[in-house]
Amino acid sequence: MIIGVIPARLESTRFPRKILFPVRGKPMILHVYERALKANKLDNVIIAVDSQKTIDALQDYDVEVVMTSSKHQSGTDRIAEAVANIDAEIIINIQGDEPMLDPTMIDDLVSVFDDKTVKIATLASTVITEYDYSNPNTVKVKIDNNSNAISFYREIDDRKAQYFRHIGIYGYQKNTLEIFTRLEQSKNEKLIHLEQLRALDNGIPIRVAICNFPYRGIDIREDLEQLNI
Repeated sequence: MIIGVIPARLESTRFPRKILFPVRGKPMILHVYERALKANKLDNVIIAVDSQKTIDALQDYDVEVVMTSSKHQSGTDRIAEAVANIDAEIIINIQGDEPMLDPTMIDDLVSVFDDKTVKIATLASTVITEYDYSNPNTVKVKIDNNSNAISFYREIDDRKAQYFRHIGIYGYQKNTLEIFTRLEQSKNEKLIHLEQLRALDNGIPIRVAICNFPYRGIDIREDLEQLNI
């Protein structure tokens, strides 16, 4: 079974309650959920919440919601709790701030796991601008010849190398997810505030699937401009 999980922390730091921000008449996270349901390779999609307020806001919609602890330090920890008792092989972590999500990207990410050696996978886009290079909120990734991530960056000095714009959607083998969430935060993770560096710092490779997705996640209110609202 392949499960998509949308971690839904209500009080995000840079844009509080953004998952419930109305986008074309519906909460932002609902757009993500509905688009994720259109992925052909997911058997189910659930929203992992940390607040009764989120449940109340979604009660008029047909969504599957799971309450998780409000003490989790990351969305990955929240996902691990949500799927702990689910018999699944692959878990897809779908960010709740991607209202323009393309379902085919999820299918492409799932397909990466046809290679049974892949433990963690993620997405990156060829669409990267000068603004992205200079914006620390836009995470950049450099990959090797085997399509594995060399590292992830907020700020970069070397423009000669090829970088891709990271899209924060991940896939995990379930046992790898369990191992990952038991690891201590790594030095680079703490320094750069990128959770995926914990995997690389502990020798867990991350396979990167390349796409041409043009949209950005909604990190701050100004990011709403790309939605024309």
